[in-house]
Amino acid sequence: MNKERLAAFTDAVLAIIMTILVLELEKPAQVTLAGLWALRANFFAYTLSFFWLGLMWTTHHNNWHLVKKVTNHTVMYSLLMLFVASLFPYTTSLVASNFNNATAQVFYGIVVLGVSFSNMAISHSLKAVNPNVHFGWLYGLPNRSVLLDIVVKLIGLLLALTVYPPTMVYAILVATFIVGFASWPNKNKA
Repeated sequence: MNKERLAAFTDAVLAIIMTILVLELEKPAQVTLAGLWALRANFFAYTLSFFWLGLMWTTHHNNWHLVKKVTNHTVMYSLLMLFVASLFPYTTSLVASNFNNATAQVFYGIVVLGVSFSNMAISHSLKAVNPNVHFGWLYGLPNRSVLLDIVVKLIGLLLALTVYPPTMVYAILVATFIVGFASWPNKNKA
């Protein structure tokens, strides 16, 4: 498979996942400001998921042009990433409806971490067959930013499981800013 075909497939699946996110938003009991305000956890979960997926897509886009070759490992890791990412609408809906529920938050966190780790595997597989490209743990992002991203998510997962369930979504929000700021200088590579 060539890199353009894999990139197009990934783009298409991510676009579908992001579209399904909005379809999963609950409708207010009454269409008033108070009715919309009552759904603030839904909008927060939707917004977080949308922009997290968008940042992931942007990271792929900003680095994919450097790739010359992909392997079957890259394709398989991409399928794994897309499979786990396809759970975003479901877990986002669970978190939105059960914001203070540890199981919902932990499941959401596991999906986010699964996508993160599969993206790291994609980056590793690309690095192996594109030796002239400097890829770290996650494309061109500094390894310390990737490590901080993973540590923040793992701490959020642990705290969500033991102390305060919403810590998971807040950890993902913080991690999104970490990766967003780390990738900011890379925006002109596309």
